[in-house]
Amino acid sequence: MLNMKTVCVITGGGSGMGLAAAKFMPQDKVIVVSGRTMSKLNKAVEELKALGYDAYAKTCDTSDRAQVIELAEFALSLGEIKNVIHAAGLSPSMATPEQLVRVNALGTVYVNQEFSKRMKEGSVILDVSSNSAYILPEFLAKKKVFALAEHDESRFVGKMLGLSRLIKDKYKAAGLAYGLSKKFVIWYARQCAYQYGERKIRVLSLSPGLIATDMGNLEAEEGGSLLKTTAEKRMGTAEELGYALATAVDERNGYLAGIDILCDGGSINGKK
Repeated sequence: MLNMKTVCVITGGGSGMGLAAAKFMPQDKVIVVSGRTMSKLNKAVEELKALGYDAYAKTCDTSDRAQVIELAEFALSLGEIKNVIHAAGLSPSMATPEQLVRVNALGTVYVNQEFSKRMKEGSVILDVSSNSAYILPEFLAKKKVFALAEHDESRFVGKMLGLSRLIKDKYKAAGLAYGLSKKFVIWYARQCAYQYGERKIRVLSLSPGLIATDMGNLEAEEGGSLLKTTAEKRMGTAEELGYALATAVDERNGYLAGIDILCDGGSINGKK
């Protein structure tokens, strides 16, 4: 009997660090890249195939559970889902506070829940957060509010947006919602690590700093102060973060679970 192929799914895999991560995955993996724009995904698949990968594209808005289910079923049809890198997300310059909460926070809930149902022992889910989560004051990250995400979405969204609605500056309001959504990602990945760990599914998160991608460049002006406290006074590259993501989900890193990896060039530590 032929061995079943193993599948790596990368949300937000059409460009940036998601696509870079795909290029660092072992070539015996089937790669599925997902995102909102098929033209971008098709281009990514062309690049991966040129490098020798068996790659596929599937559109998915991760804030829509039904689309996440479709993505998970599509990946399962290609083989055993072994690795999920959940890199899809929006930044403050790209969306409203509510969109940020729904995509970044609820999207993580949907991805983790739906993929874990279809994954076996020895598989791994990595959720991408942000070093912005470390800047947010701890008293704003209310665990009772975070816990609503799994059983009362409307209250969860309302509570998460409560503070941002008091801020008149649109970017700062979005920035607060973004920080909260990414703080949630770290918290939720940790909860899932212990919940799914009973089934030998490994879960962790990774928090990048400012990265020289299209998304990162949108935030460079407002987030420029973060660069001043990095060890090398620079943005990270998509390739650097892609490698970090790919190695974190490698099956040989089997004891790396229940934590957040802060991969921000020393920015947060440099502020202390």
